[in-house]
Amino acid sequence: MINIHEKTLKDLEFPTVLEQVSDLCVTQLGASEALSIAPFKDADKLKITLQYTNEYVASFDNDNRIPNHGFDAIDREIKLLNIDNTYLEVQSLKKLVSMSLTVNAILKFFKKFKDYYPNLEAFSSQIEETKVIIETVDAVVDRFDDIKDDATPELASIRQGINKLKSKINTSFSSALNTYHNLDYLDDIRESVMDNRRVLAVKAMYRRKVKGAIMGGSKTGSIVYIEPETTLNYTRELNNLEYEEKEEVIKILKQVTDVMRQFLPLLKQYQDFLIQIDVISAKAKYARSMNAILPELTEEREMYLKDAYHPLLYLNNQELKEITYPQSIGLDEDSRIIVISGPNAGGKSITLKTVGLLQVMLQSGFLIPVHERSKVCLFERILSDIGDNQSIENHLSTYSYRLKQMNYFLKKCNSKTLFLIDEFGTGSDPELGGALAETFLEIFYDRKAFGIITTHYSNLKLLANELPYMKNANMLFNEKTLEPMYKLVVGQAGSSFTFEVAQKNGIPYSLINKSKKKIERGKVRFDATIAKLQKERSKLERTERSLKENEKKKQSEADKLEETNQKVQKKLENYQELYDSNQRLIYLGQKVNDLAEKFQENKRKRELMGELFKLVQIENSKRKKVSTKQKRAEKAKEKQIQQEAEKKVEAIRKKKKQAKQREKEKPAPPKPVLKVGDRVRMHDGRAVGSIDTIEKNKAIVNYGLFTTNVSVDLLELVEAKKKK
Repeated sequence: MINIHEKTLKDLEFPTVLEQVSDLCVTQLGASEALSIAPFKDADKLKITLQYTNEYVASFDNDNRIPNHGFDAIDREIKLLNIDNTYLEVQSLKKLVSMSLTVNAILKFFKKFKDYYPNLEAFSSQIEETKVIIETVDAVVDRFDDIKDDATPELASIRQGINKLKSKINTSFSSALNTYHNLDYLDDIRESVMDNRRVLAVKAMYRRKVKGAIMGGSKTGSIVYIEPETTLNYTRELNNLEYEEKEEVIKILKQVTDVMRQFLPLLKQYQDFLIQIDVISAKAKYARSMNAILPELTEEREMYLKDAYHPLLYLNNQELKEITYPQSIGLDEDSRIIVISGPNAGGKSITLKTVGLLQVMLQSGFLIPVHERSKVCLFERILSDIGDNQSIENHLSTYSYRLKQMNYFLKKCNSKTLFLIDEFGTGSDPELGGALAETFLEIFYDRKAFGIITTHYSNLKLLANELPYMKNANMLFNEKTLEPMYKLVVGQAGSSFTFEVAQKNGIPYSLINKSKKKIERGKVRFDATIAKLQKERSKLERTERSLKENEKKKQSEADKLEETNQKVQKKLENYQELYDSNQRLIYLGQKVNDLAEKFQENKRKRELMGELFKLVQIENSKRKKVSTKQKRAEKAKEKQIQQEAEKKVEAIRKKKKQAKQREKEKPAPPKPVLKVGDRVRMHDGRAVGSIDTIEKNKAIVNYGLFTTNVSVDLLELVEAKKKK
């Protein structure tokens, strides 16, 4: 049973990761679900979930892209379907249809490409695919979201009657309009619309002469709006029919809703399925943003994170276009606990948080940004004590709070635990706090727990050096500049560089020397030894990098030589072919010449033709039979090779031309000032001489056997006169 405390998740900034993933969801329900992601308690479910995300990431790199999974939430519709005698409006029904279409498209896709997405197909196969929801709604609702006229015979009859009455209303109104207009009872605007009805704009003085219902008047009182009596009677009939139409529409919607009610469990499944797909998609996008992968999961008690990045730091630096340094670290039965030491701001805490956050993310179903050769195992519990732990609410000091944490660690820590402690033992007297921290560490060690701690305490570094399954590690620093190199090295403790950092920051050497005298000599010597070893390690690191670079250069040169060798070999083969071809032509020429001499002697044409025919037959027997189509293909191929060669030559010429142009554009280097005694030579000469005297831009150059008077502008410096 996997159990990771809420405090550990906060310490490692896991909620920030969830917020970033939530922002990548395309639906509100998916975003809410992403914020509630927590480490899995069941290892089998975790492994399947990891495969879902891994397969979704793979879809980004092939042509078989997973269909869109966006949807409108149907929580309100589900509530209404749970209540008897309620009905869904057309817009709600359309939402159900849209969701059904989306789910069906995804189910069909995974079924079609199950070889690419076996786990997602298995996940989707639990959902039933049906067209009943779509067909039921489409049978009564048209593309304009209105109930179709032929949804029922009753509705068709009612709407037919409505259309007839509307026609009668228009006819009767037009008749009244013409009559009263001819009598000059109407205002210039003639008509208007009130309460969605056409009315006559009657002059106020004639209102009693127009039969009908007064619907209102203008603000000035000069116009009275009247609906004609004949139109009014038809309008009343229309109102009755419209009421009947409304009742019939509700009846139809209730019938359709009753059908939907049968699919209530499936509709809930549909929504839950799309929410899960949305979360998987968001995880995949998040993984893609940092090149995250699914490392090898092992049942053994070992983990090795190669080139691991802290996700939050990586994404933040990506925005700022800054470098993020990866770390490589491993824990196994032979090195269960790693003690990281070294100066502050060197990356100790980030390394510790990187391991913790990546482990939590993996156990929550996320892919992690590590090298593909990385290997991880699962822990039942992850314990952490990171950051400023002063508890204001409980009025506890930092040290008291840390002691409470250690007490909790002692209760929960076992062989299936990963513990992470930053600045272990701080907050109290260094001697006493360090001793207590050493005792805690020995207990964690005896319980065979895995862990990483950061510390400045020498006794913890010594303990890690003495116990066989505990290792020291340090963050490399440049021994000259004291700048961090952000690279973890396992196997050696790190110096805090206390006095070196103080000296670099301008603290007078006299004060540093005085401080050194105040502490034990052994302590200084121990720290100095560690610092010396760390400097040697830094040098070795640089040497290793240099050797790797040289190895790469050698490999590159070897590749170039191999390429040149292949080119030479090809040329030799071409020359051999040319030689063979020339030899054959020489042979043929010799044969023809022999025949010509023979013919000149005996003048026998038939014999000559016979010999020539025989020669041609022999040559043709050596040739391969090639069809016209093959000849064309060979010619086309030769032409293509020639064109490619011409293009390459043109590209090379272009590059050379650009290089020459750049060379011309480069500012000329400043000419050195020549002095007496400098060794020089003429621009277009090889002989080197020394300047005896310089006068008025003229120099006398001594070549040993002779001297010459030359303009300074024609000379170039070979070697300046050495200063004594």
